[in-house]
Amino acid sequence: MSSALAGPKPLKTSPVLKIASDLRRERQATTPFPPGETRFSMRRTQRFAATPLPVLLEAYAQHGPVFTLRILHGNTIFALGPEANHHMLVSNARNFSWREGYMSDLFPLLGDGLLTIDGEFHRRSRQIMLPAFHREQIAASTAVIHEEVGRALDPWQAGQRLDLYEWTRELALRIAMRALFGLRSETAPQAAHDFEEALGFYAKDYLLQALRGPGSPFARMRAARARLDVLIHGEIDRRRATGERGTDILSLLLDARDEDGSSLSRAHVRDEVMTLLFAGHDTTTSTISFLFHELSHHPQHATAPLDLLLDETLRLYPPAWIGPRRTIEQCVIAGVRVPGGVPVNYCSWASHRLPDVWEAPHVFDPGRFAPGRREQIPKGAYVPFGGGSRTCIGMRFAQAEIDVIARAILDRWRLELEPGYRLSIRQMPTISPRAGMPMTVRAAA
Repeated sequence: MSSALAGPKPLKTSPVLKIASDLRRERQATTPFPPGETRFSMRRTQRFAATPLPVLLEAYAQHGPVFTLRILHGNTIFALGPEANHHMLVSNARNFSWREGYMSDLFPLLGDGLLTIDGEFHRRSRQIMLPAFHREQIAASTAVIHEEVGRALDPWQAGQRLDLYEWTRELALRIAMRALFGLRSETAPQAAHDFEEALGFYAKDYLLQALRGPGSPFARMRAARARLDVLIHGEIDRRRATGERGTDILSLLLDARDEDGSSLSRAHVRDEVMTLLFAGHDTTTSTISFLFHELSHHPQHATAPLDLLLDETLRLYPPAWIGPRRTIEQCVIAGVRVPGGVPVNYCSWASHRLPDVWEAPHVFDPGRFAPGRREQIPKGAYVPFGGGSRTCIGMRFAQAEIDVIARAILDRWRLELEPGYRLSIRQMPTISPRAGMPMTVRAAA
């Protein structure tokens, strides 16, 4: 019997093979696709790549909560709203594969970490890492968070201009490297640059992503991954050689043993580290940036309780904006029959802005999460961290980190968007401000 710690075979990443597989599965579907736009359209494909939110909201208004859109070569089903979210994330989550969905597009960068695996290997890997995210462990990490936040804020001066997105990205990566993996924070600036270079691949046009060979976006992404691997592999090898351990996730991964005594391979340890470094800094970076973007436009909310501000920011801008899956068997979602073996995505970004679920859905209103109003939110309507057995493992850590950063800034400073700045959002694969978040530092009133 194989070990539960033995991961799956590596995925093939050839775009030609992937397209052929998608088309074959689509033809084999025995149940009709839900209504929608099923004819090829490059205009729709390009519009979805650039601005998916209005595309999804328009389709929802026309076809209801479950509909089909042909994006580039293949039909993809989208399921929006409370009932659909609960179906995919909780009540029937076992019928949806992550690894067989478009989450596998992350494999060339992240490898087989928690985001790209399913089944027993996912369950066992998550079980190994859970102790590092217990409340007590997160509380113990707050000293590192406060130290790094203070270090990053000390140079700020009234009147200073900065890119809040870039500043937070480097800070969050330093925190993740120290608190989660015990890595040296001095390497964070270069690592942050390499992460941005690698993630930029996913913001490219679909056709550009399919290119291979020297100079292609894929080659640049792989080169950035290779530089990050030098850092991660170096620390793995050093820890194994010296026996040095701590309370961090890397130590847990290195010491993990299955019932038969087998351990995680070097490659699998690397993949989990890379996945959590990605998730551990990207969520924080985007949320802090969007929070202060909204407060700059709505200063009247600056004194609202921070938890309400953060909940509303995550409603409008959930970093993990889409959940790509593939059905295993045919099923019924929100009353609509869905074929087996086809791509099905839930989308928190669109679900959080449905006009028949949320009052004034595009308005920044932290009060909607206040006691008395929060209870009126339907089950499954608010899913910024996913749900069910695959709720983001680092949710509490991210919330604690965001809380410390936001409070530290609000206690000392007020941030103003630079005149003329207009928010444009990119998806790579989390949502973030396309042109950064240029702001001017002002003294708090």
